[in-house]
Amino acid sequence: MTDEQDTPEMSATGEDAAMSAIPLAIRLVEAMVFASPDPVPERAIADLLEAQDLVPPDTEDLAAYVRGVIDGMVALYAGRGVAPVLVAGGWQFRTMADLAPRLTRVLHRPRRLARATLESLAIIAYHQPCTRGEIEEIRGVSLSQQVLDTLLEASLIVPRGRKEVPGRPILWGTSADFLRHFGLRDLRDLPRREELLVDVPDNPALQAAAPDASGTEAVPGPTAA
Repeated sequence: MTDEQDTPEMSATGEDAAMSAIPLAIRLVEAMVFASPDPVPERAIADLLEAQDLVPPDTEDLAAYVRGVIDGMVALYAGRGVAPVLVAGGWQFRTMADLAPRLTRVLHRPRRLARATLESLAIIAYHQPCTRGEIEEIRGVSLSQQVLDTLLEASLIVPRGRKEVPGRPILWGTSADFLRHFGLRDLRDLPRREELLVDVPDNPALQAAAPDASGTEAVPGPTAA
């Protein structure tokens, strides 16, 4: 035979060579971010690299070194279908936004929150921490317990203590899951209020998407990026 074919041994050797060309620190951080169900903060990445003795002894700026490792990881995914992105104060793999339209017909699409629930979530997001009474004052209508329960079950809001007024009502604010669901690094990245349209997270308790108190039913929405 004149054409040589790679044997399994040769292919494995080539794969090993390709991996050896990528610094171990980058590969380890890549594995950590991939394995974590939650965004990985840079402090946790620094702790891992230090624990594994992967920080050069002459490193003067640990934060800068960690960012360099992360930049190396991000560069590996340039032009790929997924990429590590900074969201909710940490790093997490996400599908690329430009591919979302191509995936909406093949991936499960969770139902949208009802309008009353969306409006309440938007008020909490932009006025937090705020009480139930303040939400009702801004919306101009009463806030049903079902709306609060829905947002709590979806892990989109959390209690932030109590307001020091008679009755000490609970103060509500958005959660880390809220940031992750919208792909936000922090609250400063909030979109315009009219853009705050969300799909409920993949939570069996919410898939029934019952009508809210106003009679508005949840409707299917596009897959979140």
